[in-house]
Amino acid sequence: MPEGHSVHRIARQFAHNFVGRQVAASSPQGRFAEGASLIDGHEMIAARAVGKQMFLEFDNELWLRVHLGIYGAWDFAGEITTDATIRSAGGRMGQTNMRGTDAETDGLGRQQEGTIDEIAAAGAAGASGTAAAPSLDDADGEDSIRSIGAPRRSRLRMAEQEKAGEVDEVFPPEPVGAVRVRLLTDTAVADLRGPTACEVLDTAQVAAVIAKLGPDPLLDDSPEAEHRFVDAVAKKATPIGLLLMDQSVVSGIGNVYRAEMLFRARLNPHTPGKLVPTDTARALWRDWVYLLDLGVRTGQMLTMDGLDDEAYAAAMANRADRHWVYKREGLPCRVCGTNIVLEEFGNRKLYWCPKDQA
Repeated sequence: MPEGHSVHRIARQFAHNFVGRQVAASSPQGRFAEGASLIDGHEMIAARAVGKQMFLEFDNELWLRVHLGIYGAWDFAGEITTDATIRSAGGRMGQTNMRGTDAETDGLGRQQEGTIDEIAAAGAAGASGTAAAPSLDDADGEDSIRSIGAPRRSRLRMAEQEKAGEVDEVFPPEPVGAVRVRLLTDTAVADLRGPTACEVLDTAQVAAVIAKLGPDPLLDDSPEAEHRFVDAVAKKATPIGLLLMDQSVVSGIGNVYRAEMLFRARLNPHTPGKLVPTDTARALWRDWVYLLDLGVRTGQMLTMDGLDDEAYAAAMANRADRHWVYKREGLPCRVCGTNIVLEEFGNRKLYWCPKDQA
């Protein structure tokens, strides 16, 4: 499931490429035809992420609310431009098992700017010897702007057959698969597949949804937001490993960040919230502030600090080199050498070190 950093990057992509433009909304699949008709032909005036949910506002005081869930994905095409917080390696983003097709950074993660096609063309030129080709930054495509969310095998097969610099000759491209909603401007298109939630709401309904969510540090990293999180933890007997995944306690944390934050805090995931020391709870919040910002800027869930240039390049290129415990079950802890444990916890997989987090 895409975590908070991915959803914020989706919102920034919409803000950069769709906000201020008239949008044709449709439902190629047919399941969202009525909802699409409510926003069709209207100007998108804002794009906002709160935790794992995104809200697109239109000039008729209606909003499109989307929660990708486990299977949802956005695919983008056309003149999708990047900025300092939007990377563009092609492929998929939001999950950690996705493969990209184009590259736009060097080995240390320095970013290029331009459209997807301009960056792909630069890569193609480099491959032919006419210019230096940027190296592939993330082998899993986690930092992509072309596709964001859960992997689609058909898209992966298509991506693997694409060549660097190859672009669609027809715009907009034909919808691929069961597209719940298509948002189209004169220069860009976004297709949504398989979301957990996709609905049109009015302003009051959006406010009601957001009111139920815990604080999101990219929207509010104030002392008040920190206190809200710390207070919510202190009141509950629920294990901290479950509280971090509770979107009413804190917004945006998913399975990867949960495991990594608990290890970074050297905190046993089974510790009841009310027994977590206040200073530790504050440190968890501040670590989430830091990691969420880093994830938005790099496009990757990089959770290891203090890396030299070589280690940083490896971490940016390969998921296996950028986490302390996630997906490392049975492997020795990077700190103490004890094998990392995997257990089912709240119907999700939990990775932790039984020694460092005892």
